[in-house]
Amino acid sequence: MQTLSALGDSFSYVALPLLVLHTTGSVLQMGLVTALTGIASIVMGLFAGVVADRFDRRRLLMLADGARCLLYLLIPLAWLRGEPIWLIYAIVPVAGCFSMLFQVTYVTVVPSLVGRDQITKANGHLFATYAAAGVAGPALAGFVASAAGPAAAIGIDAATFAVSALGILFVRFDSRPRRDDAEPRTEGEKAQRGGVREEFLAGAKFLWAHPMLRPLTLLLSLFTFLTYGLTDLVIFLIKHQLDRPDTTVGYVLTAGTVGSFIAAAVVARIRKRLAFGVVWISGVVLAGLSIATIGLVDSVPLVGALMLLTMMCTGIAGISSMSLRQEVTPSHLLGRVTSSFWTIHTALGPLGAGVVTAAAAGLGVTTTCLLVGLAVVAVALTGTLTGLRPRRAEPTPQS
Repeated sequence: MQTLSALGDSFSYVALPLLVLHTTGSVLQMGLVTALTGIASIVMGLFAGVVADRFDRRRLLMLADGARCLLYLLIPLAWLRGEPIWLIYAIVPVAGCFSMLFQVTYVTVVPSLVGRDQITKANGHLFATYAAAGVAGPALAGFVASAAGPAAAIGIDAATFAVSALGILFVRFDSRPRRDDAEPRTEGEKAQRGGVREEFLAGAKFLWAHPMLRPLTLLLSLFTFLTYGLTDLVIFLIKHQLDRPDTTVGYVLTAGTVGSFIAAAVVARIRKRLAFGVVWISGVVLAGLSIATIGLVDSVPLVGALMLLTMMCTGIAGISSMSLRQEVTPSHLLGRVTSSFWTIHTALGPLGAGVVTAAAAGLGVTTTCLLVGLAVVAVALTGTLTGLRPRRAEPTPQS
């Protein structure tokens, strides 16, 4: 069912920016819509971990998919009577909240399904299903957008979320938070149960105290600021600088999801051989070099190949990061730590999307990609001066 939910995400990943571009012709407005999604995710991040640690996770997953189905269905229905661009600005943030709830909830389920030594492999499988849906999703979205318009693609997006919500009913897993998740036993755990502010801070405090999660969170905040608007840059490059149709946008973004699929297939083997710091720093450096090169080429196949490499490298780094967090975080804190981690490291994303797309409008995509890519490389290399630097022993997982 995650595959269908991911298929819906991949449709909106392409269809929403295309709909905004078709309606307004503005790359800046594309960036604003992306920024609104990020802001909503940040706000929801304050609550998602608390909710995932306390309520039935099956119902939460169904709620998140069902709500996104209804929200996205409003867009094609409204476009039958006109082009109310304001509706996108109203719907996208709310959908972003439910997307964050879904992501946090499914992450908290993973450690209860597999042993600690299988977490990276399990995350790879989950990431693979997302990538598999993403391989078809962008291409299909581009094709539907070209044939029937972006609004029709968003209608299909809504249908995938509906099927996913129903399908979760037939998936067998223990959806109730485990006793050590829901019932604090020690005085320290009781102190971490309180209002939303206290519970969110419990996750943030754990991140700050951990020698690897602290620098990782800070570096990912900078990385997110720089790359949050990358999809908008690539779409603008293909549509305006290379003058290609919507279907080409879908094919290029599909190449990126193929890179994600490759990452999911190889990450477990890579992590068995290399320390986390080596994997994460190397992956982000290569991703930065790829982004810098995207703006320098004028060939669609080369842009697609560079997107594949970018998403493969960031996928390997991202899966490794998620697995590390699941391995070292105590079970009773996992929802709140996940929520805090995503909220903090995505906080600069909306601002970054606006800055990067504004830079593209003023300086051009070539210069912007070059600057973004080199900045990403600098961020990754900074990791060699922190707790992420290569080390012989990995941190011991906590129970």
